Amino acid sequence: MRVSRRGAVDPFIVMDVMESARKAEAEGRHIIHMEVGQPGTGAPKAALDRLARDMAEGPLGYTVALGMPELRARIAQHYGDWYDLDMNPERIVVTAGASGAFLLAFTALFDTGDRVGLGAPCYPSYRQILRSFDLNAVDIPTTLEARFQPVAADVKNYDLQGLIVASPANPTGTMLGQGELTDLAAACADRNAAFISDEIYHGLDYGIKPVTAASVTDEVYVINSFSKYFSMTGWRVGWMVVPEDHVRVVERIAQNQFICPSHAAQRLALYAMDCKEELDCNVASYARNRELMIEGLPKAGFTKIAPPDGAFYVYADVSEYTDDSLSFAAEILDKAGVAVTPGLDFDTVNGKHWLRFSYARSTPDIEEGLRRLTKFMEDRRS
Repeated sequence: MRVSRRGAVDPFIVMDVMESARKAEAEGRHIIHMEVGQPGTGAPKAALDRLARDMAEGPLGYTVALGMPELRARIAQHYGDWYDLDMNPERIVVTAGASGAFLLAFTALFDTGDRVGLGAPCYPSYRQILRSFDLNAVDIPTTLEARFQPVAADVKNYDLQGLIVASPANPTGTMLGQGELTDLAAACADRNAAFISDEIYHGLDYGIKPVTAASVTDEVYVINSFSKYFSMTGWRVGWMVVPEDHVRVVERIAQNQFICPSHAAQRLALYAMDCKEELDCNVASYARNRELMIEGLPKAGFTKIAPPDGAFYVYADVSEYTDDSLSFAAEILDKAGVAVTPGLDFDTVNGKHWLRFSYARSTPDIEEGLRRLTKFMEDRRS
């Protein structure tokens, strides 16, 4: 049977690494997972208990396409609590994960052939979703001086109809400050380019608070998720903040593409937002893991790293060891039993010299992973 040209997207390499790790585990091996950005914790217990009671009371049917009104209101309150913003709940769109938000955003904002900028290295699915929509993903090389983030001049220099930024970023963990976001938003406005801010790692920060793009402009699509800070990866629920005059546009698309996000997941998300104590304990664990990684990776031989501001990743330059990060990651999995992500997932040009290490799992796992990586590198040098 025929297949579409739009379907010819590259694999999401980290998912392939996960599958290789799964096969190794099926063979009886113990694998330490440093490849995937998935919290080692689950959804908050109090939230799960409340959802269980809801489900026992009767079936959970469709909600309206934009999401449960009470959840949208609670998310708006969240912007007041975290960012001191008076957010209109009508601007909130609940989505089927951040991935569903990207589908809605790209459908609402872009036409076939439009050029959408991505600061490389970046989350790989941006590129592949854009490609599947017959849009042109434009990789913008970033610099260490700009902390692997795009700059305002890129919007004009690359002739863009849209720009996606992420703060904290995946894979680097770097963040954009208020001034940088303001400049990027202004550059997009000057060129009539859509501005999209991926903020799914907000809440996972270590000393510097992230700034939401919604605090510098209303002309932005802000995308967030319950997967990371709220520890709800498998429940697939996220949200967007959109300009008021885009709400009905997005609503019509959502009605047809998704009907609605999972009702159960929405209720769990609503309840999870009141579980700050448990969630902040998770962040404290990530902070401890971050310290272990910053100390342990250089001792193992991965010396070219920069401490991340947020998220739960360390991006390491391994060019002194390899020019094929895909093979190097496979070797680490095979010989050390540690799954890591090749940089090629995030940067198709320079990623061959980089690896991403995730510290989202339990602290004992991180400690064991570092021990194995240290031994692997010692054996490799001998």
